Amino acid sequence: MADEPATGAEKARWNLEDLYPSRAALEQDMASASLAAGVFRERYYGKVDTLDASQLARSLEELEAVIDPLGRAYTYAYLHWVTDTNDQSRGALLQKVKEEYTATSQALIFFDLEWARTEEARSKALLEQESLRAYRHYLELLLRRKDYMLSEAEEKILADLDISGRSAWNRYFDESLSALRFDFDGKSISEQEVLSKLHQKDRAVRRMAAMSLTDGLKTEIRTLTFISNTLLADKNIKDRVRGYPHWLASRNLDNEVPDDTVEALVEAVTSRYDLVERFYGLKRKLLGLDEMFDYDRYAPVGESDRRYKWTEAREVVLDAYSGFHPQVGEIATRFFDESWIDAPVSEGKRGGAFSHGAVPSAHPYIMMNFTGRIRDVQTLAHELGHGVHQYLSRGQGVLQADTPLTTAETASVFGEMIVFQRLMESESDPRNRLAMLVGKIDDTVATVFRQVAMNRYEHAVHTERRSAGELTTDRFCELWLQTQKEMFRGSVTLGDHYRYWWSYIPHFLHTPGYVYAYAFGELLVLALYKEFLKHGDTFPDKYVDLLRAGGSDWPHILVGRLGVDLTDLDFWKQGLTAIDELIGEAEKLAAATA
Repeated sequence: MADEPATGAEKARWNLEDLYPSRAALEQDMASASLAAGVFRERYYGKVDTLDASQLARSLEELEAVIDPLGRAYTYAYLHWVTDTNDQSRGALLQKVKEEYTATSQALIFFDLEWARTEEARSKALLEQESLRAYRHYLELLLRRKDYMLSEAEEKILADLDISGRSAWNRYFDESLSALRFDFDGKSISEQEVLSKLHQKDRAVRRMAAMSLTDGLKTEIRTLTFISNTLLADKNIKDRVRGYPHWLASRNLDNEVPDDTVEALVEAVTSRYDLVERFYGLKRKLLGLDEMFDYDRYAPVGESDRRYKWTEAREVVLDAYSGFHPQVGEIATRFFDESWIDAPVSEGKRGGAFSHGAVPSAHPYIMMNFTGRIRDVQTLAHELGHGVHQYLSRGQGVLQADTPLTTAETASVFGEMIVFQRLMESESDPRNRLAMLVGKIDDTVATVFRQVAMNRYEHAVHTERRSAGELTTDRFCELWLQTQKEMFRGSVTLGDHYRYWWSYIPHFLHTPGYVYAYAFGELLVLALYKEFLKHGDTFPDKYVDLLRAGGSDWPHILVGRLGVDLTDLDFWKQGLTAIDELIGEAEKLAAATA
């Protein structure tokens, strides 16, 4: 792609035949799942509240057997599409699977509704039975959602409308961004490539990339504004119909954290925006700049601009993972050896990176866009953390393998941390150590402060969309700049071009309210890493047990086993103190190497 140098990742493409060797096999799975869903409905409809503990456990086993092939088919169709969103046949397959998935799932909606409305004393007594231990938390979560559930007919209507509503608009957004080209120095490049150039050492390149990104976004800004308004309205309607008290309520419920915990997190982070100002003041001096602009934020300091080959990135990450715990290293190695990663930048491929957990009968897959920068090495470490977590949690079954977004970021951020520490240990030159430390703080600031600032932006646009109606492009831009400027406190000058950069961030559309989970995960990992340093002999095994537990219990209970109390509302301040200490360490290194 364009003029990016080869990294060796060009041939690192995933093998989806582990999911299906042929289209016919996928279609057979979908057909079988549809029949099984019908049998399940006939067997249990209207009877859920009459089942004893052993019968309920058996019904849940049967439910998992229906859901697994549905998830496998959807995983294949989605992963097949994300690597070439320009291919209309792949989009058509994804849409076909979505429609059949929805139709089959509708036969199963009754089960959750009937369980949630089981008489309280009966449901409480059932949850205490040992035969339901493997499904207890799943059933607990359904009971918590009962006040926001609708009738079966209404739930079916919402599921049907989602195909041509929210799901369709998100697909349109993804395909639009993947197809969008950016003019950079006479070359036509992708979003992922232009974003990568914001991390280059040459300031002129960074500035050109920033202008190129903005110019490209402006060509589609009317469309992106309309998509954003439509999805804001869509969420408002669904929240109102279900009776959620505020725009973030459903996300907090899914994340299994109370509102006051999230409020304490946001308040703690926004109250320490002084750390952002302090860090960028230091970085401006290290870069020798009179004024720091938005396109200077990720500029590398010193030798951190070096490029990594794919084999080098693999070695760095696997060395750190294996050094932490042999089993973690063994699982991570399988992602490379068995083609579970799609790494290169390619035409039509979706930007960013993710790890898809698939279903317990399969294994996770990782997608990224590797260009050889140290940030890509950290991204690889991050996504492998997710992948190892998803692989280990498969033992919990379809219904309890997934974790809420808050703790889902634990393994990924922890993976980044152990790789960073391994890189630091292997570097003796203080100037290089400073460069690496500044790069780490760059990522930490982006993960904690920038994500919470984006949460403040989300809060602003959701609230205003509900009270004042559709937002103009200029209003989106104003709210974006306002919430970003509050974070930087004058330490970074935001150019007029930067006002449009809200428009390419997919989390706002795909998963409203997601972004605070990154800050949650980063601050949690800073606390967990301190526990690792204190108890390095016993901590790794407990950590693997945490990953293996998946979503089988409440986050505060699972994490509490490692010595961290998520119910303490002052907990977040501990993580912010750790960031303060990192910045202090960088300041000392800067003084020593001046």
